[in-house]
Order: sequence, then C-alpha cells, then structure tokens
Amino acid sequence: MTTPLDSGLIAEYLLDHPHFFEEHAELLSTVKLTSPVMGRAVSLQERQMEILREKIKVQELHMSDLMRIAQENDEITSKFQAWTRALLLARNEADLPRVLCERLQEIFHVPQVTLRLWNLAQTGGDAWFTQSVSEDARIFANGLTAPFCGANKEFEAAGWLEDAASVKSVAILPLRGGASTETFGLLVLGSADPGRFTADMGTDFLTRIAETGSAALACLLR
Repeated sequence: MTTPLDSGLIAEYLLDHPHFFEEHAELLSTVKLTSPVMGRAVSLQERQMEILREKIKVQELHMSDLMRIAQENDEITSKFQAWTRALLLARNEADLPRVLCERLQEIFHVPQVTLRLWNLAQTGGDAWFTQSVSEDARIFANGLTAPFCGANKEFEAAGWLEDAASVKSVAILPLRGGASTETFGLLVLGSADPGRFTADMGTDFLTRIAETGSAALACLLR
C-alpha cells in the first residue's frame, strides 16, 4: 500500500534541496499550474514569470506613490520657505499680521485667512487683528494642544473671517510665545469646501505654520 505524500514534507524537501530543479530541469516545463491571469494551465516557468511580473508591477506602483509623495513634500517645502521668507522681509512690525495672512492665503491657496492677537505691547488702536475677543474664545485657544480642523460649527473665530457665512470648514491654529502654554492669539483658515479641513487630516504641517507664525509675531507681545 502506497503512503500518501504530505505536501508540507514535499515543500520542506524542496526548500532543503534548492538544486532539485537544476538536477531535474525537464520538470519545469512539464509541471502544469493553473494561471489566475491567463485562465489556463501553464508551466512552472510561466507561472514563476507571472508572479515575478506581478511583484514588479506592485513595486512600480509603490515607487510611483513614493515619487508622488516626494514631489508633494517638495512643493510644500518650497511654499513654506516662500512664506517664511515673506515674514522675514516684513520690516515693519505692524505689517507682520497682514503679511502673514495675505502671503499664507496667496502661497497656499487658502480662500480666507485672518487672525486675532491679545496681550500685545501696544493695542494698535482699531487694528483689525486686535479687535475684541471673548473670554470663551481665549479659553478655547488655551485648550488647543494642536490645530483644530473640521466643520465650521459657528465658532467665534470663524466669524472673524471676511466672508464667514460661506465658510464650511476651518483650521484654527493657536499662537503661543516660546515655551509658554498661554496663547496670545489665533490664526484662522477657512474654506467654502467642506473637505478642505477635516477632523481626520494630519496637523503636523499646520503645527509648523502655527509655530513659525508665533515666532514671527512674538515681537508684538508686551
């Protein structure tokens, strides 16, 4: 009586004897496997080629994704550098808030941008960026450990935008001086597109914008 061969033992044997198919090369063309690609039986060699082509295809797609991400990161880096340069070129401290918002809006194609500052060395009179901010808004700002992104739920900060009625999504960035946990302002980005700023989006880049903006505006603090 013939004892059935265990497929696991056969696989183990082939792994232990990598030269098996070199010694029995004729089997490569005679062993037939079902091809999910061609829909018919193919030789072991053909099946190996199919597997190899699929692996290469997956690698090419992966490489394409990596190149796309690299290009996007490079574009973001260039924009961030241009924005930072604009802040450095703002010689007049009083112009910093305007330059920060206008250049951020222009370079990053954000439909609406504004900010509010408090605890400044000088009130700036009736300057747009020192207009009244409620205690609730300040408490909200101090509670932000990262930029808020999501739907506009009638936030007070969203109401500071020029066309607040059209804003469907917002990014609200806390502005802090140095290592202080206390905020001295909020930077607000708004869009009529509900998908521009969402709750599940990454905030690392927005955090960098908040940190750089805070550093630039810190000169206005008392």
